[in-house]
Amino acid sequence: MSSLAYVVHIMPLMLIGLATTLKMYFWSFIFILPLAVFFAVLKVTGPLPIRWLLNIYTWVWRGTPLLLQMMIAVFGLPMMGVRIPKFAVAAGVFCLNNTAYVTEIMRAAIQSVDKGQYEACQVLGLSRVRTILAIILPQSIRIALPPTCSCMINLVKDTALVTVIGQMDLSRSAFISAQRDYTIIPYIVAFVMFVLLTSVLIKLFSFFEKRAMAYD
Repeated sequence: MSSLAYVVHIMPLMLIGLATTLKMYFWSFIFILPLAVFFAVLKVTGPLPIRWLLNIYTWVWRGTPLLLQMMIAVFGLPMMGVRIPKFAVAAGVFCLNNTAYVTEIMRAAIQSVDKGQYEACQVLGLSRVRTILAIILPQSIRIALPPTCSCMINLVKDTALVTVIGQMDLSRSAFISAQRDYTIIPYIVAFVMFVLLTSVLIKLFSFFEKRAMAYD
């Protein structure tokens, strides 16, 4: 069998893995940005106990390996009698891990906005909540967008970790085919598919960055 014919032969399995990778990315991604913005605002303006808890959250999730977090959640929760589908647990871990990073990015962006704008809003009689939502957040999001986009691009590569918990993602599809047929071709196919996927995301996020900068 020629290399091209072999690639066509394994493509159905690779596409099944790609679909799992995309679903994992989607269900992690949609919760990260709203949670990060909410947590960042609380870290800057919330009560001291809330800020303290959020500091612990970001410290712990950014200070431990993602793979270890995944293993504790997937294999540890059943030991405590908590039964949740592995896919949902993995998506939750990716979400919490990346939310911790993006929360810190957003917090720094919020705090980088000129303090004079808070004073001007106060003079105009705007409440603190309205000041944050209408004046500070739009500017902060534009500031935080480039590093946040980098985190979201890294997320699609991080999803390959679900192969260690038996999820049929793109990496595991390549592993199964490579071990069965004793060839490196499936790994190369997965490599190319990840490059194409991240390239699409880079172009997409670059478009959003340019659009956001256009409003400056």
